[in-house]
Amino acid sequence: MIRRNFLKTAAAVGLGLTLSSSVMAETVMRVASWLPPTHPQNAVVWPTWGKWVEEATEGRVKIKIEYGMGHPKTMFELVEDGVVDASFSYHGYVPGRFKLTQVVEQPGLGANAEAASVAHWRVNEKYFQKANEHDGLVLAALFTHGPGQIHMAKPISSLSDLSGKKIRIGGGVQGEIGKRLGVTAVGAPAPKVYEMMQQGVIDGVFIPMGEQKSLRLKEVAKNVIALPGGMYLGSFAMFMNPDFLADLDAKDRKAILSVSGEKLSAMAGRAWDAGDEAGLQAALEDGVNVTVVKAGDPLAKEFVALTKGMDEDFLKSVESRGVDAKKALAELRQIARSYGQ
Repeated sequence: MIRRNFLKTAAAVGLGLTLSSSVMAETVMRVASWLPPTHPQNAVVWPTWGKWVEEATEGRVKIKIEYGMGHPKTMFELVEDGVVDASFSYHGYVPGRFKLTQVVEQPGLGANAEAASVAHWRVNEKYFQKANEHDGLVLAALFTHGPGQIHMAKPISSLSDLSGKKIRIGGGVQGEIGKRLGVTAVGAPAPKVYEMMQQGVIDGVFIPMGEQKSLRLKEVAKNVIALPGGMYLGSFAMFMNPDFLADLDAKDRKAILSVSGEKLSAMAGRAWDAGDEAGLQAALEDGVNVTVVKAGDPLAKEFVALTKGMDEDFLKSVESRGVDAKKALAELRQIARSYGQ
Protein backbone atom coordinates (compact mmCIF):
# COMPACT_ATOMS: atom_id res chain seq x y z
CA MET A 1 0.00 0.00 0.00
CA ILE A 2 2.81 2.37 0.93
CA ARG A 3 4.69 1.53 -2.25
CA ARG A 4 1.54 1.99 -4.38
CA ASN A 5 0.89 5.42 -2.83
CA PHE A 6 4.49 6.38 -3.36
CA LEU A 7 4.32 5.41 -7.03
CA LYS A 8 1.02 7.32 -7.50
CA THR A 9 2.56 10.38 -5.87
CA ALA A 10 5.65 10.11 -8.02
CA ALA A 11 3.53 9.72 -11.14
CA ALA A 12 1.44 12.74 -10.17
CA VAL A 13 4.55 14.81 -9.58
CA GLY A 14 5.98 13.70 -12.90
CA LEU A 15 2.74 14.56 -14.68
CA GLY A 16 2.68 17.92 -12.94
CA LEU A 17 6.23 18.66 -14.06
CA THR A 18 5.34 17.66 -17.60
CA LEU A 19 2.29 19.91 -17.62
CA SER A 20 4.29 22.71 -16.04
CA SER A 21 6.97 22.40 -18.72
CA SER A 22 4.27 22.42 -21.38
CA VAL A 23 2.70 25.56 -19.96
CA MET A 24 6.06 27.25 -19.60
CA ALA A 25 6.91 26.42 -23.20
CA GLU A 26 3.77 28.12 -24.51
CA THR A 27 4.32 31.63 -25.83
CA VAL A 28 1.48 34.10 -26.25
CA MET A 29 1.76 36.62 -29.07
CA ARG A 30 -0.09 39.76 -27.95
CA VAL A 31 -1.88 41.34 -30.90
CA ALA A 32 -3.21 44.91 -30.72
CA SER A 33 -6.34 45.67 -32.74
CA TRP A 34 -8.21 48.93 -33.15
CA LEU A 35 -11.31 47.74 -34.98
CA PRO A 36 -14.36 46.26 -33.19
CA PRO A 37 -14.40 42.51 -32.39
CA THR A 38 -17.12 41.93 -35.00
CA HIS A 39 -15.01 43.33 -37.86
CA PRO A 40 -13.66 40.65 -40.26
CA GLN A 41 -10.08 41.51 -39.28
CA ASN A 42 -10.80 40.44 -35.70
CA ALA A 43 -13.54 37.89 -36.30
CA VAL A 44 -11.82 36.09 -39.19
CA VAL A 45 -8.27 37.18 -40.07
CA TRP A 46 -6.55 37.14 -36.69
CA PRO A 47 -8.28 33.94 -35.45
CA THR A 48 -7.53 32.10 -38.71
CA TRP A 49 -3.89 33.13 -38.67
CA GLY A 50 -3.77 32.31 -34.96
CA LYS A 51 -4.95 28.79 -35.75
CA TRP A 52 -2.31 28.49 -38.47
CA VAL A 53 0.39 29.71 -36.08
CA GLU A 54 -0.71 27.34 -33.32
CA GLU A 55 -0.78 24.36 -35.68
CA ALA A 56 2.54 25.24 -37.30
CA THR A 57 4.27 25.57 -33.91
CA GLU A 58 2.54 22.49 -32.50
CA GLY A 59 0.80 24.61 -29.89
CA ARG A 60 3.89 26.39 -28.63
CA VAL A 61 2.78 29.84 -29.88
CA LYS A 62 -0.72 31.23 -29.59
CA ILE A 63 -2.13 34.68 -30.24
CA LYS A 64 -4.26 36.88 -28.03
CA ILE A 65 -6.12 39.93 -29.41
CA GLU A 66 -6.12 43.02 -27.21
CA TYR A 67 -8.29 46.08 -27.76
CA GLY A 68 -8.22 49.74 -26.77
CA MET A 69 -4.51 50.21 -27.41
CA GLY A 70 -4.83 53.60 -29.11
CA HIS A 71 -5.09 55.26 -32.52
CA PRO A 72 -4.34 52.92 -35.43
CA LYS A 73 -1.40 55.09 -36.52
CA THR A 74 0.37 54.28 -33.24
CA MET A 75 0.29 50.53 -33.89
CA PHE A 76 3.55 50.64 -35.82
CA GLU A 77 5.34 52.23 -32.86
CA LEU A 78 3.68 49.97 -30.29
CA VAL A 79 5.05 46.93 -32.07
CA GLU A 80 8.47 48.47 -32.74
CA ASP A 81 8.79 49.33 -29.06
CA GLY A 82 7.66 45.89 -27.92
CA VAL A 83 4.57 47.13 -26.08
CA VAL A 84 2.73 44.45 -28.05
CA ASP A 85 4.08 41.68 -30.24
CA ALA A 86 2.02 42.21 -33.37
CA SER A 87 -0.65 44.39 -34.91
CA PHE A 88 -1.93 45.80 -38.19
CA SER A 89 -2.61 49.27 -39.51
CA TYR A 90 -3.43 51.40 -42.50
CA HIS A 91 -0.39 52.91 -44.20
CA GLY A 92 -2.27 56.10 -45.00
CA TYR A 93 -2.29 57.04 -41.31
CA VAL A 94 1.50 57.60 -41.50
CA PRO A 95 1.98 59.34 -44.88
CA GLY A 96 5.53 60.57 -44.36
CA ARG A 97 6.84 57.10 -43.69
CA PHE A 98 4.88 55.06 -46.22
CA LYS A 99 4.80 56.17 -49.84
CA LEU A 100 5.47 53.10 -51.95
CA THR A 101 2.49 51.29 -50.46
CA GLN A 102 0.25 53.68 -52.39
CA VAL A 103 1.09 51.66 -55.49
CA VAL A 104 -1.86 49.39 -54.75
CA GLU A 105 -4.22 52.24 -53.89
CA GLN A 106 -4.20 53.95 -57.29
CA PRO A 107 -7.59 54.17 -59.03
CA GLY A 108 -8.38 51.86 -61.92
CA LEU A 109 -6.97 48.56 -60.66
CA GLY A 110 -10.29 46.79 -61.18
CA ALA A 111 -9.54 43.87 -58.84
CA ASN A 112 -10.93 42.65 -55.55
CA ALA A 113 -9.03 42.77 -52.26
CA GLU A 114 -7.71 39.21 -52.45
CA ALA A 115 -6.18 39.70 -55.88
CA ALA A 116 -4.82 43.13 -54.94
CA SER A 117 -3.36 41.80 -51.69
CA VAL A 118 -1.44 39.01 -53.43
CA ALA A 119 -0.12 41.49 -55.99
CA HIS A 120 0.78 43.91 -53.19
CA TRP A 121 2.86 41.27 -51.40
CA ARG A 122 4.67 40.06 -54.51
CA VAL A 123 5.55 43.54 -55.74
CA ASN A 124 6.82 44.58 -52.33
CA GLU A 125 9.01 41.47 -52.14
CA LYS A 126 10.42 42.04 -55.62
CA TYR A 127 10.77 45.82 -55.84
CA PHE A 128 10.25 47.69 -52.58
CA GLN A 129 12.05 45.81 -49.80
CA LYS A 130 15.28 47.73 -50.26
CA ALA A 131 13.47 51.03 -49.59
CA ASN A 132 12.94 49.70 -46.05
CA GLU A 133 9.71 51.56 -45.31
CA HIS A 134 8.83 48.92 -42.69
CA ASP A 135 12.15 49.26 -40.88
CA GLY A 136 11.94 47.95 -37.31
CA LEU A 137 9.12 45.54 -38.12
CA VAL A 138 8.80 42.06 -39.57
CA LEU A 139 6.04 42.01 -42.16
CA ALA A 140 3.54 39.20 -41.78
CA ALA A 141 1.26 40.36 -44.60
CA LEU A 142 0.36 43.20 -46.93
CA PHE A 143 -3.26 43.48 -47.93
CA THR A 144 -5.96 45.87 -49.04
CA HIS A 145 -9.55 46.46 -48.16
CA GLY A 146 -12.11 46.29 -50.93
CA PRO A 147 -12.98 49.16 -53.26
CA GLY A 148 -13.52 52.43 -51.40
CA GLN A 149 -16.94 53.93 -52.15
CA ILE A 150 -18.86 57.12 -51.34
CA HIS A 151 -21.14 56.93 -48.27
CA MET A 152 -23.27 60.00 -47.62
CA ALA A 153 -25.94 61.18 -45.20
CA LYS A 154 -27.77 62.90 -48.07
CA PRO A 155 -27.93 61.80 -51.72
CA ILE A 156 -25.74 63.22 -54.48
CA SER A 157 -26.27 62.99 -58.24
CA SER A 158 -22.77 63.86 -59.45
CA LEU A 159 -19.25 64.02 -58.07
CA SER A 160 -19.34 67.79 -58.32
CA ASP A 161 -22.00 67.71 -55.57
CA LEU A 162 -19.21 66.72 -53.18
CA SER A 163 -17.43 70.07 -53.51
CA GLY A 164 -17.33 71.76 -50.11
CA LYS A 165 -18.80 68.75 -48.31
CA LYS A 166 -17.16 67.61 -45.07
CA ILE A 167 -15.79 64.17 -45.80
CA ARG A 168 -13.81 61.93 -43.49
CA ILE A 169 -10.51 61.13 -45.23
CA GLY A 170 -8.34 58.33 -43.88
CA GLY A 171 -5.16 59.23 -45.74
CA GLY A 172 -3.32 57.67 -48.63
CA VAL A 173 -4.64 58.06 -52.17
CA GLN A 174 -8.09 59.04 -50.98
CA GLY A 175 -6.53 62.28 -49.76
CA GLU A 176 -5.56 63.20 -53.31
CA ILE A 177 -8.99 62.19 -54.59
CA GLY A 178 -10.65 64.35 -51.94
CA LYS A 179 -8.43 67.27 -52.93
CA ARG A 180 -9.42 66.93 -56.58
CA LEU A 181 -13.09 66.76 -55.58
CA GLY A 182 -12.78 69.93 -53.53
CA VAL A 183 -14.10 68.36 -50.33
CA THR A 184 -13.37 69.63 -46.85
CA ALA A 185 -11.23 66.79 -45.55
CA VAL A 186 -11.73 65.69 -41.94
CA GLY A 187 -9.18 63.29 -40.46
CA ALA A 188 -10.27 60.55 -38.08
CA PRO A 189 -9.77 56.81 -37.55
CA ALA A 190 -12.43 54.58 -39.07
CA PRO A 191 -14.07 53.57 -35.75
CA LYS A 192 -14.97 57.24 -35.14
CA VAL A 193 -16.94 57.63 -38.38
CA TYR A 194 -20.30 56.44 -37.03
CA GLU A 195 -20.26 58.98 -34.21
CA MET A 196 -19.15 61.78 -36.54
CA MET A 197 -21.89 60.97 -39.03
CA GLN A 198 -24.49 60.69 -36.29
CA GLN A 199 -23.55 64.10 -34.87
CA GLY A 200 -23.38 65.78 -38.28
CA VAL A 201 -19.68 66.56 -37.92
CA ILE A 202 -19.17 65.10 -41.40
CA ASP A 203 -21.45 64.75 -44.43
CA GLY A 204 -19.94 61.52 -45.61
CA VAL A 205 -16.98 59.19 -45.84
CA PHE A 206 -14.92 57.36 -48.46
CA ILE A 207 -14.73 53.77 -47.20
CA PRO A 208 -15.42 50.17 -48.36
CA MET A 209 -18.90 48.68 -48.45
CA GLY A 210 -18.15 46.32 -45.57
CA GLU A 211 -18.27 49.17 -43.07
CA GLN A 212 -21.98 49.55 -43.74
CA LYS A 213 -22.24 46.52 -41.47
CA SER A 214 -19.06 46.35 -39.37
CA LEU A 215 -19.16 50.03 -38.38
CA ARG A 216 -22.99 50.24 -38.61
CA LEU A 217 -22.86 52.98 -41.23
CA LYS A 218 -26.16 51.69 -42.62
CA GLU A 219 -27.77 53.60 -39.75
CA VAL A 220 -26.20 56.98 -40.54
CA ALA A 221 -24.98 56.88 -44.16
CA LYS A 222 -28.15 56.02 -46.05
CA ASN A 223 -26.82 56.92 -49.51
CA VAL A 224 -23.99 55.08 -51.24
CA ILE A 225 -22.42 55.65 -54.64
CA ALA A 226 -20.64 52.45 -55.72
CA LEU A 227 -18.28 53.22 -58.58
CA PRO A 228 -17.01 50.37 -60.80
CA GLY A 229 -13.83 49.12 -59.16
CA GLY A 230 -14.27 51.72 -56.45
CA MET A 231 -12.44 55.01 -55.98
CA TYR A 232 -9.30 53.44 -54.53
CA LEU A 233 -8.04 50.52 -52.43
CA GLY A 234 -6.57 50.97 -48.96
CA SER A 235 -3.13 49.54 -48.17
CA PHE A 236 -2.62 47.70 -44.85
CA ALA A 237 0.15 45.73 -43.19
CA MET A 238 0.20 43.04 -40.53
CA PHE A 239 3.50 43.08 -38.70
CA MET A 240 5.47 41.61 -35.79
CA ASN A 241 8.16 42.75 -33.39
CA PRO A 242 11.56 41.39 -34.52
CA ASP A 243 12.74 40.83 -30.93
CA PHE A 244 9.66 38.73 -30.20
CA LEU A 245 10.51 36.51 -33.16
CA ALA A 246 14.21 36.41 -32.27
CA ASP A 247 13.37 35.11 -28.79
CA LEU A 248 11.51 32.13 -30.22
CA ASP A 249 13.09 28.82 -31.06
CA ALA A 250 14.32 28.89 -34.67
CA LYS A 251 11.86 26.21 -35.76
CA ASP A 252 8.92 28.18 -34.33
CA ARG A 253 10.13 31.37 -35.95
CA LYS A 254 10.36 29.56 -39.29
CA ALA A 255 6.94 27.99 -38.73
CA ILE A 256 5.26 31.36 -38.13
CA LEU A 257 6.80 32.88 -41.24
CA SER A 258 5.71 29.84 -43.25
CA VAL A 259 2.03 30.65 -42.58
CA SER A 260 2.49 34.36 -43.21
CA GLY A 261 3.49 36.28 -46.33
CA GLU A 262 1.47 35.73 -49.49
CA LYS A 263 -0.74 33.07 -47.88
CA LEU A 264 -1.78 35.41 -45.08
CA SER A 265 -2.10 38.38 -47.44
CA ALA A 266 -4.51 36.45 -49.66
CA MET A 267 -6.58 35.27 -46.71
CA ALA A 268 -6.84 38.78 -45.27
CA GLY A 269 -7.94 40.22 -48.60
CA ARG A 270 -10.45 37.41 -49.02
CA ALA A 271 -11.93 38.09 -45.58
CA TRP A 272 -12.33 41.79 -46.34
CA ASP A 273 -13.97 40.91 -49.68
CA ALA A 274 -16.47 38.75 -47.82
CA GLY A 275 -17.02 41.64 -45.42
CA ASP A 276 -17.91 43.87 -48.38
CA GLU A 277 -20.49 41.36 -49.59
CA ALA A 278 -22.01 41.16 -46.12
CA GLY A 279 -21.96 44.95 -45.86
CA LEU A 280 -23.81 45.39 -49.15
CA GLN A 281 -26.43 42.86 -48.13
CA ALA A 282 -26.90 44.52 -44.73
CA ALA A 283 -27.20 47.94 -46.36
CA LEU A 284 -29.85 46.78 -48.83
CA GLU A 285 -31.82 45.02 -46.10
CA ASP A 286 -31.75 48.21 -44.03
CA GLY A 287 -33.05 50.36 -46.86
CA VAL A 288 -29.81 52.12 -47.79
CA ASN A 289 -29.98 53.76 -51.21
CA VAL A 290 -27.11 52.06 -53.06
CA THR A 291 -26.45 53.43 -56.54
CA VAL A 292 -24.38 50.89 -58.47
CA VAL A 293 -22.55 52.82 -61.20
CA LYS A 294 -21.62 50.94 -64.36
CA ALA A 295 -18.60 51.58 -66.55
CA GLY A 296 -19.50 54.22 -69.09
CA ASP A 297 -22.17 55.84 -66.90
CA PRO A 298 -21.83 59.63 -66.42
CA LEU A 299 -20.56 59.23 -62.84
CA ALA A 300 -17.96 56.69 -63.95
CA LYS A 301 -16.75 58.97 -66.75
CA GLU A 302 -16.62 61.86 -64.30
CA PHE A 303 -14.39 59.84 -61.98
CA VAL A 304 -12.04 58.74 -64.76
CA ALA A 305 -11.58 62.36 -65.82
CA LEU A 306 -11.07 63.43 -62.22
CA THR A 307 -8.26 60.93 -61.60
CA LYS A 308 -6.35 61.48 -64.81
CA GLY A 309 -2.64 61.90 -64.14
CA MET A 310 -2.64 60.27 -60.70
CA ASP A 311 -0.26 57.50 -61.80
CA GLU A 312 2.29 60.10 -62.86
CA ASP A 313 1.84 62.02 -59.61
CA PHE A 314 2.46 58.85 -57.61
CA LEU A 315 5.59 57.93 -59.56
CA LYS A 316 7.00 61.42 -59.08
CA SER A 317 6.28 61.30 -55.34
CA VAL A 318 8.39 58.16 -54.83
CA GLU A 319 11.38 59.06 -57.01
CA SER A 320 13.59 59.46 -53.93
CA ARG A 321 12.91 55.86 -52.82
CA GLY A 322 15.37 54.50 -55.37
CA VAL A 323 13.13 51.78 -56.80
CA ASP A 324 11.57 51.11 -60.20
CA ALA A 325 8.08 52.14 -59.17
CA LYS A 326 6.83 52.40 -62.75
CA LYS A 327 7.67 48.79 -63.46
CA ALA A 328 6.27 47.75 -60.07
CA LEU A 329 2.94 49.50 -60.76
CA ALA A 330 2.60 47.81 -64.14
CA GLU A 331 3.45 44.40 -62.70
CA LEU A 332 1.09 44.84 -59.76
CA ARG A 333 -1.80 45.53 -62.14
CA GLN A 334 -0.88 42.54 -64.29
CA ILE A 335 -0.78 40.21 -61.28
CA ALA A 336 -4.01 41.50 -59.76
CA ARG A 337 -5.99 41.45 -62.99
CA SER A 338 -4.87 37.93 -63.95
CA TYR A 339 -5.19 36.48 -60.42
CA GLY A 340 -7.34 33.36 -60.32
CA GLN A 341 -7.48 32.96 -64.08
